[in-house]
Amino acid sequence: MDYFSLCLNGSCLAVQSAMHLFFLGRLTGKTPKIRHFAAYPALLAAFEWIAGKVSPAWIFAIAGEFFILYAVSRFALKIKRSQSLTGAVLSLYISQLSFGVINSAESILFPYLVGKPSLYALILLATALSFLICACCCIAVLKLLSPEELAPAPDTETSLSLAFLFPVLFFFAAELYIMQTSYTGAVSVSPSSLSFSEAGKHMALLVLQALGLGALFCTLYAYRRICRGLRAQAAFRSLAQAARAQKTYVAEAKARYRQTRAFRHDIKNHLSVLSGLLANGKPDEASLYLQSLNIASGSLSFPYQTGNSAADILLGEKLALAEADGIAAEVSLTLPDTLKIDDFDLCVIFANALDNAVTACKSFDGEKSIHVFGGRQGDFYMLEFKNTCPENSFPDGPAPAGVGLSNIRTVAEKYHGAMLAEKHGTLFTLNVLLNISLHPEDISAQRP
Repeated sequence: MDYFSLCLNGSCLAVQSAMHLFFLGRLTGKTPKIRHFAAYPALLAAFEWIAGKVSPAWIFAIAGEFFILYAVSRFALKIKRSQSLTGAVLSLYISQLSFGVINSAESILFPYLVGKPSLYALILLATALSFLICACCCIAVLKLLSPEELAPAPDTETSLSLAFLFPVLFFFAAELYIMQTSYTGAVSVSPSSLSFSEAGKHMALLVLQALGLGALFCTLYAYRRICRGLRAQAAFRSLAQAARAQKTYVAEAKARYRQTRAFRHDIKNHLSVLSGLLANGKPDEASLYLQSLNIASGSLSFPYQTGNSAADILLGEKLALAEADGIAAEVSLTLPDTLKIDDFDLCVIFANALDNAVTACKSFDGEKSIHVFGGRQGDFYMLEFKNTCPENSFPDGPAPAGVGLSNIRTVAEKYHGAMLAEKHGTLFTLNVLLNISLHPEDISAQRP
């Protein structure tokens, strides 16, 4: 290998490595560090040196490059498995496609330039054009695909990018086949050796690779639409859940209002009866009558007093159903007056958490219980829901993410908080951390 080829290959390796890491970082929301920019090209250089000694089949050479990039993404950048797979395949596919397009053009033009002084300048120009195409494709992909769209789907622990990975793998395999079957031989050295049919073949390959690039972006566009559709469905389910909770709240409030109005309407009659009993020297009967009034007035108040009417109504309605099924309920919760959380969002948290708790308790054979606690921790407020559940419902550790838990997590993240669901034995615990120091404008700015 001459010095020109050695320097060119080294420069291409360094630039390509940097582009791969930048692309992976932007695609997944991670920031590569300087050591990554040093380690990745060093690993690639070592692999190419070994490959040059043992001369493996091209499929193994590409597989080695892929696993090096995947390992750097997975273990150095700490990117999730599905995102690392998709990012590595996309990075290598874009690189191979960019150089493949230029190789097709080179195969048509360069045979006529062999032996001329301008050949080296044109090789450098072709290399620069390859990186330019690669950079433009990377930018276009980043505009079509955001880190959120590579993250796990709203209702699952897996990422939809695994489904997106298969068509991209097909494009990648087709591009590799073209590169290895059409451009691994030596370039002809005489203009007469490039026949019209050969030029037509290279032109067809150029068009085919351009179509492959278009197919990639069409797939990316369809994938983005699917992701947005799933997010819209998750938001709709959350809104529907909150709307049902709000309907319960309104119906309960109307019932309480009717009871209060009836009680106020009859209060004068009750006072007259009490006055008559006391005037006739019947204090014991007056005391019994007063106790009945206390019971009647107590029915107008909520069984659980948290300081928030929406939470009071939901706790009363949900836990009344739970107690009717033999589930013991305990509530130790006082929501502060400074709680800057919409009743709508509280309905999402309490309705989903209590529905899940009641459902889990119903399928449990032992002593059933639900405990709801709350407490302030600095600028945050912690809600804790504990309930019994079947031991074999799912293994100990983090609980699977269902629709209800996904809605709760969305509300928690909206208030710069977090959600943690765990199961240990027959006890399921759901913790929801909410930032209660946020200004209402900070919260409303996060609304879509």
